[in-house]
Amino acid sequence: MKLIWTIITSLILATNLAAAADDPQTVTFDVEKMTCATCPIAVRKAMERVDGVKEVEVSLENKSAVVTFDSSVTTATEIGKASTDVGFPAIVRGEK
Repeated sequence: MKLIWTIITSLILATNLAAAADDPQTVTFDVEKMTCATCPIAVRKAMERVDGVKEVEVSLENKSAVVTFDSSVTTATEIGKASTDVGFPAIVRGEK
């Protein structure tokens, strides 16, 4: 009986961990220093290189980036740092 309980508990835990990994987080960044049409491309590529990033949409007009990522793999801080490191400081909107 103890073995069955252990197996059931392990299956429940594995299911919860898998569900958490499939639950992406979306964050909007304010991105500075974008001045031309190629700037959003550089920001997007830098952010996409971060492990766990699923999708990046960058707007030159709004000076922003919306990023969907797996929070069990990376953080918004790491994604913002990737953009900052290529010359475009990115801060999570509302954290200024």
